[in-house]
Amino acid sequence: MSHSRKPTGDLGLDSLTDQLRDSLCSIEANKPDFRELDLGSPVSPLRTRGLNATATTATTTTTTSSSSSSSGSVSGSRNGHNPVLKSGHSGELYNSSETSPTTPRRNSTSVTPRSDSLIYSGGGNQSSVNSPAPVNVLPTGNICPSGRILKTGMAMSNRSSKTDVLGSGTGNYGHGSIMRGGGTTKCCNLDAGNSVGSCSTVRGNVGGARIGGMDPEEVKRAGNEMYKKGHFGEALALYDKAIAMAPGKAAYRSNRAAALMGMGRVAEAVRECEEAVRLDPNYWRAHQRLGSLFIRLGQVENARRHLCFPGLHPDSSELQKLQLVERHLNKCSDARKVNDWKNVLRESEATIAAGADYSPQLCMCRAEALLKLHQLENAESCLSNIPKLEPYSNSCSQSRVFGMLSEAYTFLVRAQIEMSMGRFDNALTAAEKAGQIDPRNVEVSVLLHNVRLVARARARGNDLFKSERYTEACSAYGEGLRLDPSNSVLYCNRAACWFKLGLWERSINDCNQALHIQPNYAKALLRRAASNSKLERWADAVRDYEVLKRELPDDNDVAESLFHAQVALKKSRGEEVYNMKFGGEVEEVLGLEQFRAAISLPGVSVVHFKSSSNLHCKQISPFVDTLCSRYPSINFLKLDIENNPAVANAENVRIVPTFKIYKNGNRVKEIVCPSRDMLEHSVRHYSF
Repeated sequence: MSHSRKPTGDLGLDSLTDQLRDSLCSIEANKPDFRELDLGSPVSPLRTRGLNATATTATTTTTTSSSSSSSGSVSGSRNGHNPVLKSGHSGELYNSSETSPTTPRRNSTSVTPRSDSLIYSGGGNQSSVNSPAPVNVLPTGNICPSGRILKTGMAMSNRSSKTDVLGSGTGNYGHGSIMRGGGTTKCCNLDAGNSVGSCSTVRGNVGGARIGGMDPEEVKRAGNEMYKKGHFGEALALYDKAIAMAPGKAAYRSNRAAALMGMGRVAEAVRECEEAVRLDPNYWRAHQRLGSLFIRLGQVENARRHLCFPGLHPDSSELQKLQLVERHLNKCSDARKVNDWKNVLRESEATIAAGADYSPQLCMCRAEALLKLHQLENAESCLSNIPKLEPYSNSCSQSRVFGMLSEAYTFLVRAQIEMSMGRFDNALTAAEKAGQIDPRNVEVSVLLHNVRLVARARARGNDLFKSERYTEACSAYGEGLRLDPSNSVLYCNRAACWFKLGLWERSINDCNQALHIQPNYAKALLRRAASNSKLERWADAVRDYEVLKRELPDDNDVAESLFHAQVALKKSRGEEVYNMKFGGEVEEVLGLEQFRAAISLPGVSVVHFKSSSNLHCKQISPFVDTLCSRYPSINFLKLDIENNPAVANAENVRIVPTFKIYKNGNRVKEIVCPSRDMLEHSVRHYSF
């Protein structure tokens, strides 16, 4: 018996139910084999809803979702009973804390049918899928990997355009199949494990969360691009963002360490690599990167532990570098044990050149060797070039060098340098810091004890000197020198005591010791010059005063002492001394006769030919006054050629400023428009 088919718009409930049953049968026949399923995401049973307000119950039916890679399904019966739901996790997914929720059977009243776009945010790319709404039932579904959903034929002709965005969790969110894959996700307000509500994060179960619609893997890749371009700061910011989104990923920490290395922040890079290894103990790239960092820090044991991690093949070039660094470091240690400071200096520099270029301890080792070789200024300059590694990582702070904790060694060397420079308070602070870091080390303990005794001896010597008890002060300084024989300050202080006692030869000897340790020690130069003057060793005194004059050009006491020593030296040589005066001003020449008389005097005269209207003359005239005070043994004259044309014609002066130097009435040098340096160089030459 034939029946006429009703138009689609007038489809009755019974007929629609038959069509749906046929559609479901065809789906059941095409269901993929169970072995192909990837149930990496939890199954969320969804509420069933009726078709219209007159219906009181509805049959719950499940659909099959499939993807290009794997798919899962939950089969149910058509006899009015709810199906049993199954879920699982694939071997690909790890660190997932989510479980498959179990939802009891529920009846629901009829609602207006609609089409929902359901999006799942997981470890891969996001995807947005339009899931067709059934006519009389709303099927539960699986959360599937990236792919396409099978068309079930349960399409509605009039569907709502409203979109729901669903995250993972244990709540019931609606209907449809939830896909994990590529696409654009609008951020919804859902927290994992809650019912439909509002949240700013859509969570997946692999690799963390998507924040603001971003995938941490995409952020990491953007950071990699910045790193390749050498934009380490930008790369670091992107890695930080990826870590905030997925804090459990070891790769993000390792990449952050690489960016920090590029920025020279080695200690922070070490901590990031250590965190990566903590998160994933078998992550070979973090071990390799950490081993390379420890080579740069000169920590061979830590480097070997990570480069030769069990189960990993060490990089051959890094292994060769490690062996070379270790060989030079061992030679350096052996030389230090026997106080062979020349070899210590050579091997420490070789260790740095071999690859340990960021080791504070090796830089300190160079400084210590330079100090012991009496190159104090070079040793002190090393302190300003020490790599800054604070705050230390745990591995860095627990590493050892020369038998002591590495950080303690840096303070030990600093204490020695501060002591040699006479900064006793700073030395004591550094020594105490070394003692706090490594209190059981014998070398640290001995240094701390000696620094305390030397500082005490120096303070006692100073008090005795102020009380004019010079002999006792000499003994006090001597006690300090027995503990620290390389202390230039104690030698210089004791030289002052010998000078007060009239023992000038002893004073000179102690000054020589101080200057051997610290060649430009101004106080030692001054006391040696004064002692040589007392012994009438005028040439030696003038030599020291000349050095001091160059170092302290504005020191009036030094200039006066130099003047008197020069006069005494000339007299000791039998030279006639005329018109030598200290602290005189530049003499102004007013006529030809005065000019001829002035330049005919014994000694050296410098004449400044100038013009009051000339700008260059106005600029250099104050400097001539300065030279007059610096070189008191020379007569300085000035002459205005506009007021004295006869002198200018006699000396053939046409350009100003012009300087002429006369010695015993004879012209020895003429300089036209000189620079300040050129003028002083000539004056100094003829002042000897």
